[in-house]
Amino acid sequence: SVKDVIDMLNQPIERISNTDDFLTFNKEVELNNVSYSYGKKNVLNHISFKIKKGAILGIVGETGSGKSTLADLLMGLIQPNSGFISVDGIQIYNKENKSKLQKWRNKIAHIPQNIFLADASVSENIAFGIETKEINFDRVVKAAKISRIHDFIQNELGGYDKFVGEKGINLSGGQLQRIGIARALYKKSNFLVMDEATSAMDENTERKIIESIYKLKNRPTIIMIAHRLSTLKNCDQIIHIHSGEIIDIGKPKEILGNISENYNF
Repeated sequence: SVKDVIDMLNQPIERISNTDDFLTFNKEVELNNVSYSYGKKNVLNHISFKIKKGAILGIVGETGSGKSTLADLLMGLIQPNSGFISVDGIQIYNKENKSKLQKWRNKIAHIPQNIFLADASVSENIAFGIETKEINFDRVVKAAKISRIHDFIQNELGGYDKFVGEKGINLSGGQLQRIGIARALYKKSNFLVMDEATSAMDENTERKIIESIYKLKNRPTIIMIAHRLSTLKNCDQIIHIHSGEIIDIGKPKEILGNISENYNF
């Protein structure tokens, strides 16, 4: 087992620039008859829909309905058992050119519910993975302001050069999530996946952050998974998933009006 791990670590890593337009995203992402299963358990069955560039898509469904699995498929983290996923008409899973999948992943920023922070400065955590000397501080501050964490960083932490502590031990859950959102915005990705990314925030802070993201110039395409139905009310479209199948798709008023606040998320 140790040898297998060492062999894996020794594999070459393909470096792909964000400016590489070999796989463009100018029109839409399409899922066509996509199904996925874990072993013998079907998780998603014959999922088909399109996401236009710049659109905001909400995904709602009960716990275990397949929401996060659908997000993983969209991000290219798992491969469908059948059907295909394409970006501007080009399938991201291509046996003859596997770099297409990596180039698609490179366009994506993911904000999970639980954010990992390194024991490093606030700036280093927002510009995660960037060499300290190459960090664009103006972009860090702009991302922090949009995610409503700038004032806390300045007034409570003492500035962007202060360390957050191992795993962000000095921060609350809501503050961790706001730094996670700032990190995604710093990346300037074309495609933003928010999987319960605001669950630890109060509704007022969540609303202000989402409104700021919606108003961004060259706004990224956004996939939003959330428990609070109010989080999804400004989406362009909402998909309602039940037992791995799309049972409804439409405007927020059409979909959310049919779902009780007591829904078993």
